[in-house]
Amino acid sequence: MPSTVRAKSGELTSRRRLVILAICCTAVVMANLDTTALNVALPAISRELHTSVAGAQWTIDAYTVVLACLLTFSGSLADRIGRKPVFQLGLAVFAVGSLACSLAPSLGVLVGFRMVQAVGGSMMNPVAMAIIATAFTDPGQRVRAIGVWSGAIGISMAAGPVVGGFLVDAVGWEAVFWINVPIALVALALTALLVPDSKSRTPRAFDPVGQLLVAGVLGLLVFAIIEGPHRGWDSPVTVGCFAGAALSLAALLWYEPRHAQPLIDVRAFRSPLFSGALAISVLAYAAMGGFLFLNTFYLQEIRGDRPLHAGLELLPMAAALCVFGPLSGRMVAARGARTALTTGALLATVAAVILGVTFDSSGTLTLLIGYALFGAGIGLINTPITATAVAGLPQAQAGVAASLATTSRQVGQSLGVAVIGSIIASQHDALRSAAAFHAPATHSWMTIAGMTIAAFVVARVCTGRWAREVLAVPVGPRGPRPEVPPPVSRPMAFAPAR
Repeated sequence: MPSTVRAKSGELTSRRRLVILAICCTAVVMANLDTTALNVALPAISRELHTSVAGAQWTIDAYTVVLACLLTFSGSLADRIGRKPVFQLGLAVFAVGSLACSLAPSLGVLVGFRMVQAVGGSMMNPVAMAIIATAFTDPGQRVRAIGVWSGAIGISMAAGPVVGGFLVDAVGWEAVFWINVPIALVALALTALLVPDSKSRTPRAFDPVGQLLVAGVLGLLVFAIIEGPHRGWDSPVTVGCFAGAALSLAALLWYEPRHAQPLIDVRAFRSPLFSGALAISVLAYAAMGGFLFLNTFYLQEIRGDRPLHAGLELLPMAAALCVFGPLSGRMVAARGARTALTTGALLATVAAVILGVTFDSSGTLTLLIGYALFGAGIGLINTPITATAVAGLPQAQAGVAASLATTSRQVGQSLGVAVIGSIIASQHDALRSAAAFHAPATHSWMTIAGMTIAAFVVARVCTGRWAREVLAVPVGPRGPRPEVPPPVSRPMAFAPAR
């Protein structure tokens, strides 16, 4: 992590540090709760705004795509001009976007202000982590504070479906957005009073061309996948978007190595451990995003459950994710990340196969057990992703590794919603009856299982002997690096299963 300039950091009392931690946790809980709670509100939004499945997809992906594109930029901006003002700006923009979403009279307006929300969210997540790292200068206290921050993310994921279901049932889908406004305003006021400012001594240069190319790759790809079933997979618009995404990716791979301080250093992807961790992250979160989207409509549109009831039915998944996340951390410490990653992928695969076979013919108990197994699998995968990515690069690039691991989660969620939503939308009357829903839902479950199987294969390959041999001779931008491989404290990330 770059050295920082802290304003009066030595004067921070323990109580003030805890308040700063609470502010940062509140911000990240609000941003994550908004996404998970909104999933439960999608059917209500679709009915009131008269939208199709594609409209529901855009309600989610407008946020996640923009967030994925801007996370790295916002972190760099905060390092350059100050973390406190960027964090405050993020809270303010998120509050304004949330209020505007709650008042949206049409899908287009809602999607537009979801993008505004994402701009604010991109300024909260990475910057909150940097503020915590700056406030807690003692290494032991910093580790514990980051642990609390990570736990807050898990709590928001667990509470999201229930909170969203309650708000939709009691007030309406608009309340999912209303609730953000007072929370953001309180956090904004406390930040102004209590959070010290800091910035990096050596901020990274901006890379606007790289930023534009990243947005082109992800935005065009997601647009093509979502709109393909409606416009036609062979329509000029769909084919053009796929081609544009491919050209943007090719240009990104050509341009970034030639930039002095690239937005994404593509040379880092030479490390199989780092590349594998990001691939696993995309696959696991694509499965997670697709799971939430599929089951939101299944529980409410096909089973006829009320939003609160649907949120409660999703609780076993969220609770298992929270429980198995910390358990995964202990498993990584004891046996290496390979065990946690492969076990998690297997559990999620078993759950997807079971649910794909039994979802419309079994009782609620079987459904809840399947949900819990899926949450346990994703929970086991989630924790080792960042540790594995960090272990795949030199210590000086730990921040880059962690940032890209976070971005890859958002990319995966965007793609999961796009793919599973398009499978459902491929049958225009899929949501009208259980019989019509059966085929696309079965295909969706098999697709989710395919994602988790792919994550299992990547985990086995990237943490195996071949990966360790590659890491033994790390390669830098101009050839073999003279420095030693990752220190002894980090090989646990690719320790073989026993």
